[in-house]
Amino acid sequence: MTLSEVLGPPVQRGQVIADLAPDRSPSAAPRLIQLPTAEVDAPRRRLQSLRAGPQRLLGVALLITVWEIASLAGWIRPQDLAAPTSVVSMGAHLLANGTLETALWASLQRVFWGLAVGVPLGAVLAVVAGLSRTGENLIDGNVQMLRFVPIIGLSSLFVLWLGVGETAKISMVAMGVMFPIYINTYAAIRSIDPRYEELADVVGLGRWGRVRRIVLPAALPGFLVGLRMAMAVAWLLLVFAEQINASSGLGYLIVQAQTYFQSNVIVVCLACYAILGLLTDVLVRTLERLFLRWQPGR
Repeated sequence: MTLSEVLGPPVQRGQVIADLAPDRSPSAAPRLIQLPTAEVDAPRRRLQSLRAGPQRLLGVALLITVWEIASLAGWIRPQDLAAPTSVVSMGAHLLANGTLETALWASLQRVFWGLAVGVPLGAVLAVVAGLSRTGENLIDGNVQMLRFVPIIGLSSLFVLWLGVGETAKISMVAMGVMFPIYINTYAAIRSIDPRYEELADVVGLGRWGRVRRIVLPAALPGFLVGLRMAMAVAWLLLVFAEQINASSGLGYLIVQAQTYFQSNVIVVCLACYAILGLLTDVLVRTLERLFLRWQPGR
């Protein structure tokens, strides 16, 4: 008798099987259960997502309505906070004369170059520190120490070393995004199951083979989580960096509007920061769904 004859046919995903819990009654029929599968739960998750969208929009619409009513009733002074209609009107005016478009392009370039420098730097440091005890001793302590130093407090040193041009602003963003990339990628590498190393020894993987087939796939979820956090940090730091002797960008518009008490311009710029940050977060979440399809629930 073969092993397959003893075990019986394999159980398929979603197949209705008999519960193997013991039953003292000899005449009782077996109780049937339905095994949950990703295919069964996927439509339910999609339906919940469709329901959540209108509810979120309703919450935003309610907030804007209360804001407009409070402005019209005089509870909020225009110099303190402009009404939503005034903000929309000013945004359309800035778009029409090209001011907002120029500022957006300048801010996007700074964020792009900051991410282009900070993300690879954080990832490389995490891989070196995570794979080598010597690398960990040389790198991790320094990174952890610098992580607790406020980057905004280092702005004076950046200006002293690099001047007040674009290099100082990009360096602030790059340093800020490096830390979440490093922390999450390093933690993901260190939490790799040791049994994968044993498997690599069994199949005869070399050093590069281990990095490519074990380390990088295992570190990818942590890296993407760090990337989401880095995107948020980049936009937060850009708000401050663009207020250091800038002649373009959304931060420059905010400084100019503050000088002339134009709260509607300030709100327009802050809304642009929020929308750009949301779009970049959606981009990273799309990458997560694309590259992490092998994870349960995706």
